[in-house]
Amino acid sequence: MSVVMSVSEREEFLAAARVGVLSASGGGGRTLAVPVWYSYQPGGLLTVLTGRRSRKAAAIRAAGRFGLCVQDATPPYRYVSVEGPVAAEDELDEAERLAMARRYLGTAGGDRYIAGNPDPQHKNV
Repeated sequence: MSVVMSVSEREEFLAAARVGVLSASGGGGRTLAVPVWYSYQPGGLLTVLTGRRSRKAAAIRAAGRFGLCVQDATPPYRYVSVEGPVAAEDELDEAERLAMARRYLGTAGGDRYIAGNPDPQHKNV
């Protein structure tokens, strides 16, 4: 079995609902590494949702780029690691927030999560 994935295999792997570990230089020689929800469609941009004033957002802003490692913890223990520059820092609209919550929690769980975590002041980017 080959341990190297093709481009399409990597994209398909990233498109599945897995938790990723985001890493960014936090400045002062420190690196921040935290688990995150993300969204990705093959050929598109990778989107991470975080609080506008969070340590994640500050580290990503300061570095201008971030890395994400996504793994499958079941044998044969595959992973994909990506990194690159930030393309944009935008607010996710309600439909995007709902889609991300449903990706990880299912329809009912995602609906409950969004209902219990509204963002009327747009504190998330």
